Amino acid sequence: MAAQVDRIMAQHSANSIPEEPQLPSIAPSLTYSESSEHSESEEPRQSDEQPRRRRASTVLIVKSPADIQRITGETTVELVQRCCGGGCCLTSDGKRVKKQGIEYERVNLPDNDAYRALGLKIEEVPTVLNNILDLPEQTAFLQPLRRPSNVPSPTESTAALNMDGNTASATTDIEKSIQKLALEDLDTKIQPPSFVQPHPPHHVFPARIHTARELTGQGAEKRTFHFDIDVTNYPEDEGVDFKVGGAIGVSAPNDESMVEELLELLLVPRFLRDKPVLLRTTKGRWPTVWGEDQARELVTTRRDLLTWCSDIQSYPPTKQLLRILAESATNEDERKILFFLCSAEGQGVFCDFRTGPHITVAQLLHAFPSARPPLDLLLSVLQPLMPRFYSLSNDPHESFLRRDGKQHRLIEIAVTVHTASDWRTGSRNGVGSGFFQRQALKYIEAQERGEKDIEVYIPMFKGLMANPLAKQFVADGPMLLIGAGVGIAPFRGFVQRRLKTANCANKVWVLQGCRDSLVDELYSGEWGVHEDEVKRVVESRRGQGRYVQEEVKAQADLVWYIINSVDGRVFVCGSSKGMGEGVEQALIEVAMEKGNLEHDEAQQFWELKREVGQYIAETW
Repeated sequence: MAAQVDRIMAQHSANSIPEEPQLPSIAPSLTYSESSEHSESEEPRQSDEQPRRRRASTVLIVKSPADIQRITGETTVELVQRCCGGGCCLTSDGKRVKKQGIEYERVNLPDNDAYRALGLKIEEVPTVLNNILDLPEQTAFLQPLRRPSNVPSPTESTAALNMDGNTASATTDIEKSIQKLALEDLDTKIQPPSFVQPHPPHHVFPARIHTARELTGQGAEKRTFHFDIDVTNYPEDEGVDFKVGGAIGVSAPNDESMVEELLELLLVPRFLRDKPVLLRTTKGRWPTVWGEDQARELVTTRRDLLTWCSDIQSYPPTKQLLRILAESATNEDERKILFFLCSAEGQGVFCDFRTGPHITVAQLLHAFPSARPPLDLLLSVLQPLMPRFYSLSNDPHESFLRRDGKQHRLIEIAVTVHTASDWRTGSRNGVGSGFFQRQALKYIEAQERGEKDIEVYIPMFKGLMANPLAKQFVADGPMLLIGAGVGIAPFRGFVQRRLKTANCANKVWVLQGCRDSLVDELYSGEWGVHEDEVKRVVESRRGQGRYVQEEVKAQADLVWYIINSVDGRVFVCGSSKGMGEGVEQALIEVAMEKGNLEHDEAQQFWELKREVGQYIAETW
């Protein structure tokens, strides 16, 4: 690797005027003069100037032709033939151009706020629709529990045992048969059913919250909460320990109120919602997360399936979902609209629909009030509810606490609450971060009431202890840690671990991006070091300050010293939208400037550094 980097540098310098190497005798400092606040080519931003807009980012929604067919109901060839995506079928006011030779009819649009919030540009629909998506295959079936004919009643089994000498084996067989017909003894208010095994061999463990507090101040654009989670009793038979920079998996449930609303909209009687039911699937992994693709039979409840197994708010609607709504709708106008969205003629409107605001299943049912599909058919087309992953913000090997005469092991995480637009309340929280906020507020409110033994749980598992941050962290050597928002959290654990072996000054540098240090700076004063020696807080508040990627370019000497002069490591953590892409481009520009490289050469330089573990980026 070193030879390849040297070759890149040598190839370029062969055609350049050689310069006297100027390696600093000591590491560049994070103590800044007034002139370092702004680069020479950048004037200080005045408070009355327009704020700099963040660069747009592309979101990957499909990876293969199969994904396109799953979402749109058409092959890639059919999709391109129908809509090029360039907006050429739109008029200047955003309406669709009517195609010649097609007869249209007006439809009465649903008169409710949920439908209006969908933003569908539909006034007329063709009288004849082509290539309507077939009704999706039903793969999940809910059936009442009935005692199989081969399982005797208690009276019959007793008589059989009295007549047969092989009582032990007969009893075992009967118990196994009956056990299959019963719910497992598990509190699904704090953890999912055991069949929701997220990642073999990991099972979900309800870990108790030791403490919870809010890290951000009043007025912050996004709320961030800190959690100390007690993992003292976490099963030890998995063979993997918590690691610095690692991430835990969390099986976050859907909001209880959203589940209840969905059960109401689907007209599921209250006495059936928590009653044991036999779930039979014909294929697929659901209701597990990463289980085998196979048929299953298991006992559960309708509430548990909607709470723990199916995502009811995170994904844009698919044609399969709209198709089963169309099939069950009793209002003729609603059926016409839904069938239009599932047809070739409605492809353009459907594409606009998918790329708009995120829409919950409940909103669709409110928008089309005559559509009430069977629950098991709905479950056949909903996306599975996937675990969320959260980086540890401490050194898990050294976090212990004495309580109740016992030593308790703690891990720490920070969670920023993400929001999306909502048709009723204006905004709603994400599945995972919303769950964490609810749990944090439960704990804080109980604490304020003076309760002592507070029982609030996080359903978690050892998720990613071999992720890039955990794998590439080393206990010595120079490191530059670049993070924005909650992406700074794992680097706190890095610094805590490094403090065990040596002082961090001139060995570890932290660039922390936030909007406003007064309300958004996470873990201020909680790093265990003289923070002004190792950490630089970069504010991006409107009208002043700069983004962390701009600070990377301003610290070009430091970056080049770490990555090139002393073969250190550069870690980046945070959102890929804007920050992750911006930092990567800034690092390329640093290599171009300090290494005298062309753009492609600088890009290859960082790729080679990535291959040998000197440049590690963990973005989402």
